[in-house]
Amino acid sequence: MAHKKGQGSTENGRDSNPQYRGIKLYGGELAKSGSIIVRQCGTPWKAGFMTFRGSDDSIMARVPGTVRFRGRFVDVIPADPTAARLARDVG
Repeated sequence: MAHKKGQGSTENGRDSNPQYRGIKLYGGELAKSGSIIVRQCGTPWKAGFMTFRGSDDSIMARVPGTVRFRGRFVDVIPADPTAARLARDVG
């Protein structure tokens, strides 16, 4: 019989880091340009007016303004209407 304890606990003790997904800015809140509105896995939320989808499916604001949820779409209503015109021409 073995007189030493088996070292079987090396397979335990690992845990993945949290992903911190979810809605970061809710409807009616102010968003800065480039700020993350939704962190998601896949596309339950779609990029709407003045927003864009990042490489990890995050929805981000293209211009500063107010966040609005419209069905599955996330919009940003620009604080400055001329900024929206410029962002549409560039992006």
